[in-house]
Amino acid sequence: MMILWLAVALPAQAFDIQRWTSPDGAKVLLVERHDNPIVDIDITFDAGSRRDAPDKIGVADMANGLLDTGTAQDDEEALRVKISDLAVTISSYGELERGGVRIRSLSRADTLNAAVAIANQMLVSPRYDDKVLQREKSRAIAGLRQNLTQPGFLADRALDTLNYPQHPYGYGARESEASLAAISRADLQRFHAAHYAANNAVIAIVGDLTRAQAQQLAERLLQGLPESAAPLAAVPPVALNKNSRNQRIAHPASQAHIMLGLPVITRDDPDYYALLTGNYILGGGGFDSRLMKVLRDQKGYTYGASSSLSPLQQAGPLTIGFATKKASAQAALADARQVVADFVAQGPTEAELAQAKANIVGGFPLRFDSNAKLIGYLSVMGFYNLPDDFLDAYPAKIEALTTAQIRAAWQRRLNPAQLNTVVVGGNGGE
Repeated sequence: MMILWLAVALPAQAFDIQRWTSPDGAKVLLVERHDNPIVDIDITFDAGSRRDAPDKIGVADMANGLLDTGTAQDDEEALRVKISDLAVTISSYGELERGGVRIRSLSRADTLNAAVAIANQMLVSPRYDDKVLQREKSRAIAGLRQNLTQPGFLADRALDTLNYPQHPYGYGARESEASLAAISRADLQRFHAAHYAANNAVIAIVGDLTRAQAQQLAERLLQGLPESAAPLAAVPPVALNKNSRNQRIAHPASQAHIMLGLPVITRDDPDYYALLTGNYILGGGGFDSRLMKVLRDQKGYTYGASSSLSPLQQAGPLTIGFATKKASAQAALADARQVVADFVAQGPTEAELAQAKANIVGGFPLRFDSNAKLIGYLSVMGFYNLPDDFLDAYPAKIEALTTAQIRAAWQRRLNPAQLNTVVVGGNGGE
């Protein structure tokens, strides 16, 4: 029954991805969906916070985030009115590796064309109004002060620093009131000029329009941007420590917050599927995971424990986290380390793998059952040059895994002795 259901849900080439390069060098990906008169667009650039200069941390997030707060033509209020009158969504975003603008609009020509014109202005001539910048800097500083009182934030930030002490992936953890206060309008303009060029763009489109319409739309979105910017430096590989790094942070919270992790997985990782499926069994599968069963069900240390894997262009982190009573922190940390060590040494059981496959494969179609969900995957596929059959092949890759393959992959890629550890509060014993 499961095989038959999957055959219906994910036929061969379920996604007809059309991919081309625009005349000005942008990569464009299109999935036509004509069931509803809606178009979703994601225009992304290699402009994430990893592109900050070491002495200008926070500039990328601010430059990306303020794209939608005014253009050369419209100040912030006028821009909001225009977007509201069209009943569309146009917003900017900044992440670790990417930054850009997203659009959701009706496909009717007058609405879509107007939305594209607004987005084009955001991309080509952001206003970067100094009053808006000062307001957002104050907001960011206030948010940082608040976050620095939270044990979970402190643990996450400290683990990023241990995982990426010199690497650009760790810049976000070094953000400070001083670095935020030092950001100037000129910094934003320089960052924008260095990263927002047509040949640095990836445009993902899902919805009710044809290839010909999408080609015209893509060209209008980037019209006015320079065709190319100076080549960006390659993102350096992540250096892995031979031994673990450990940090304990005093905190008055009633519970100890514990995090473990290290850089592991890339987007094009040959062990991608084995690592992700193994992570589901270790700590990504909620109440079914080993960490939850041991730390919560057997030991009663915590209400919940989990792990996650974050694939990036260079090695993204495996992260394990939970909170427990301060008095239990040291014992819980030791047991968590033992769960990881046992999993790496022994791998999953056949029953664990069968359960993981049923959940991952069975739930896979729900990850992109709407245009709004699919656009995110399409943008990632374009940015990381993933193959057109990435989504179609995903379930089969998971189904084909064996317990031996997962064990071998985890043994190749993860030495439990190298796990970095942070304990905020408690008596972690480090």
